[in-house]
Amino acid sequence: MPNTSPTVFVVDDDISVRESLQFLIQDEGWQVETFASAEEFLNRRREFAPSCLTLDISMPGLNGLDLQKRLAVERPDMPIIFLTGYGDVPMTVAVMNAGAVEFLTKPFSDGTLLAAVSKAISRSSALIARDTELRALRARYTRLTFREREVLALVVVGKANKEVANELGISEVTVKAHCGSMMQKMGAGSLAELVNQAARLRLLRSNRNP
Repeated sequence: MPNTSPTVFVVDDDISVRESLQFLIQDEGWQVETFASAEEFLNRRREFAPSCLTLDISMPGLNGLDLQKRLAVERPDMPIIFLTGYGDVPMTVAVMNAGAVEFLTKPFSDGTLLAAVSKAISRSSALIARDTELRALRARYTRLTFREREVLALVVVGKANKEVANELGISEVTVKAHCGSMMQKMGAGSLAELVNQAARLRLLRSNRNP
């Protein structure tokens, strides 16, 4: 079974920082893994579980800002807490606009760091839950027949059964049968819920822009 316990990843080229953060975070009950470089971290196999990353900005090779750009594409569910011995307003604005949870300038208190980690773990859990739900929704959508998808595409943009029937060249009874089967497969209890599902699957946008 995959690991589902929250993990805090620490990437810093200073071994003393890695060790102190490891002890501090472990004392709070979270799992910790440390890495001396961004490259070493990227080589670590990804697990689909709540996590966050405490990241030094200035490191040899791939620096913290470069790693943030990579993770925004490859691991968007992993929030980042930047740690640095120096920082300025433009740098802070840049990393926060790019999605960082926090930008901490050393020295910082243990409580400040732990609060940031807790916030990041909560964000990661929410992102993973949302992604899991979307994956399940996509799986349900793949179970629909071609005709059911046609009916769904018309129903969710406000077409009445008669209009759907006329457009597809089938009877209203057949449309109702397809709707019943479609709603059951999608797990939708109402038309409003079905419309919401279609929006999450981006079907509404694709209908407006075929």
